[in-house]
Amino acid sequence: MNYPEAEQYILGLTDYEKSPGVVYTSSTHDLHRVHLLLEKLGNPHLQARSAHVAGTKGKGSTTAMIASALTACGYKTGLYTSPHFWTMRERIRVDGTMISEADFASAVAAVKPKADAINRDGSDGQLTTFEIMTAAAFLYFARQGVQYQVLEVGLGGRLDATNVVHPDVCVITSISLDHTEVLGRTLAEIAAEKAGIVKPGCTVVSADQADEVEKVITDVCAARGARLLKVGKDITWLTVRSSADRQSCRVQTRNGEFHLTIPLLGEHQLENAACAVAALEVLASKGATLPKVDVQRGFAAVNWPGRLQVLRKDPWLICDGAHNVDSAAKLVSAIRRHFIFDRGILVIGISVDKDVDGMVQQLAPGFQEVIVARSKHPRSAPPEMIAGKFESHGFRPKICSSVLEAIEVSLSEAKREDLICITGSLFVVGEALTWRDKAKV
Repeated sequence: MNYPEAEQYILGLTDYEKSPGVVYTSSTHDLHRVHLLLEKLGNPHLQARSAHVAGTKGKGSTTAMIASALTACGYKTGLYTSPHFWTMRERIRVDGTMISEADFASAVAAVKPKADAINRDGSDGQLTTFEIMTAAAFLYFARQGVQYQVLEVGLGGRLDATNVVHPDVCVITSISLDHTEVLGRTLAEIAAEKAGIVKPGCTVVSADQADEVEKVITDVCAARGARLLKVGKDITWLTVRSSADRQSCRVQTRNGEFHLTIPLLGEHQLENAACAVAALEVLASKGATLPKVDVQRGFAAVNWPGRLQVLRKDPWLICDGAHNVDSAAKLVSAIRRHFIFDRGILVIGISVDKDVDGMVQQLAPGFQEVIVARSKHPRSAPPEMIAGKFESHGFRPKICSSVLEAIEVSLSEAKREDLICITGSLFVVGEALTWRDKAKV
């Protein structure tokens, strides 16, 4: 099997990432079939120590920070994230380097016959794209002799395919309303799904949460005998300085103080950094050797594109994967904090399963012009519908047939003192990054 064949095989399976509104039950997300597949592969998921990260916002950034710090401290570290921008290979990395085409094909080829047998039997339902990807990641990490694997939950937590590990630490980043048609209509219901990653006797790090979310996480930890560390209480952080390309903070833990500089913008990223530091201290308490100077070096080197990323200056051209109401509000706040500009131009595309009204309400006050684009992704909402929402806020949006066209239009209209922000979906950001690479910005 070569790489195109491996990719074609995976994409030919059921892919809930491309299907909005899928009911999140054991009939569609069944850990039993994942366990069965991994057992047939020799349980590769149990061959490395694990850090497991769930949440609505910030879980990808937090996993990237933890993994970068572990690598800087000399540990061979696997990182598993989703979704991807350009290639599925982005999701599987060791020490910051994504899996090669040959290794990806080899891992999928090893998984395929065992997965096909489970699917032919059918008694446990059909293995999905994400489940096969997860199994291939675990197999690759085992083959590479990874010492630590840092895993981002794909959706929810309780029934997610990554929820088969026995982690040294669980992290729950900020929880807000998202995927409500799948995970629940209230914060408490969503929190219960996210807290499904908590294992008996483990240590849990939680970001500062809304009261109803904090209660759910606290209750779950108490019921499962898990120790809970709360950012904002047990771990605190203080901003030191910020610019248009990085920010610094001090993180205070029970064991000391970390002086961090990260190439990620937005106050929310400092909270994510505090969560990552707390998780690393848990790993240190369980045997990891993590010198503070190396941890700090790892944070400074973290690479996590598409999150308030500057693509060019004069005018500012930035992109951010904000895709729900809370992240939209944080994006507007971060832009005001980090950038000085005259006029704000918004280039936006949103997935059809998102709270479009809520996102528009948060974004509208931060911009003077709106350009709506349709992403290539099948979940993309009709641009005319999004434009109509902005019209109710007094805008006269332009509509473009593609993200690339929208970027070109925005650049043709912007002056040097302006700012263009591309947002609304990670899929939209992925297309913006493709434009950047082709344009050699």
